Amino acid sequence: MNTTTARTLRWPSTIVDPMQTDDRLGTFDDVVALSQGVVRDLLIEMRSEIIALHPETVEVPRPGERSVAYGHGPKKMSEAYVYLMPHTRHLNLGFYHGAGLPDPDGLLEGSGKSLRHVKLASSEDAADPAIRALIREAITERRVALGG
Repeated sequence: MNTTTARTLRWPSTIVDPMQTDDRLGTFDDVVALSQGVVRDLLIEMRSEIIALHPETVEVPRPGERSVAYGHGPKKMSEAYVYLMPHTRHLNLGFYHGAGLPDPDGLLEGSGKSLRHVKLASSEDAADPAIRALIREAITERRVALGG
């Protein structure tokens, strides 16, 4: 796994963080390049939010899947807790184990066994405190599931 312990980002401003990036499948830049306009801005904004909530997160960009996963380790379905997936008009904030998360505001969509997502179409959507609460719950759920 290729990792960095301090990383400087280029957009929208310089940010230094302790996260690790597993870039064997691609880079965050590769995923950003797949999006445009508001969705691109949301992708960058939500990445910063995830890092703020869990500075030690492990980021795994997957340009072939048009997504970026974040977790306690690089394994998608066992260690990751959220993913970002840009679409044409919105950004999916996905939760790998979202079916078991508390969702008092009813934001989560999906009917699969585990996966759930929230569609973010604006900065106002992303700024909703319930979004941060869901991410915090997902971080905790995975940490507990992994025995931490």
